[in-house]
Amino acid sequence: MLYDGAYMTDDEFFANFSMYRACILQLNSLVEDDEAFSNCKGRWNKLLSMLHIMVFLKYLGSYGNEASLEKIVCAMGISKGAVNEFVM
Repeated sequence: MLYDGAYMTDDEFFANFSMYRACILQLNSLVEDDEAFSNCKGRWNKLLSMLHIMVFLKYLGSYGNEASLEKIVCAMGISKGAVNEFVM
């Protein structure tokens, strides 16, 4: 979703996350080394921080029923429990 322009165009990506891809990558580079993500080793550390950012931005950019866990689960393709952990 983040790297694949065929999956989601730049305009669709911006509409979903209220940020451009490059900005999200830059934001991730600022937080990926934080101790909150240090439990995971290697590549998972970077993926986990990116997923946190994308789910949180999706939540912040949604309003009404679109901000419900079920809608975010469908949009992001992850479990309801994971979304709850990332947002709350």
